[in-house]
Amino acid sequence: MKKILTISLMLFLSFFSLGCAQNSESKNKPDSNEEEFSEIIAFEDYDISMLRLIVTPEKYHNKTVQIIGYLNLEFEGNAIYFHKEDYEKGSSRDGMWVNFSDDLAKKTDFKKYNKKYVIIKGKFDMNSKGHMGMFGGTIKNISRLDVWN
Repeated sequence: MKKILTISLMLFLSFFSLGCAQNSESKNKPDSNEEEFSEIIAFEDYDISMLRLIVTPEKYHNKTVQIIGYLNLEFEGNAIYFHKEDYEKGSSRDGMWVNFSDDLAKKTDFKKYNKKYVIIKGKFDMNSKGHMGMFGGTIKNISRLDVWN
């Protein structure tokens, strides 16, 4: 019971701080028309926590994102999860389907990344939910894949 209360408190504090951070960020964001024509994306605009992606997918829809998570590669189950435990418990809503770019797929030995924490960069699609619609979205055209130590 104590463990459940601790986890619940941690989740509440995470969501609360996320909400506060979003309010301060929205005041400093440029007009959406400026963002569409900008060729340069600021690092802090795409290097986000996976928690933000899970909680506010609409904010990152069709945008380039870079996240860290636990990668599982298997038939009908290629996904990156918030934590290893999410994968082990089958919590696919806390995971994102992954789809690698052709360039990366040709030159990568995916075995060395499977079942490890990795950092990936790709375009987020909140409407594509992966195999059987089980996931929280899709990171597609992944152009970066590195083991996270």
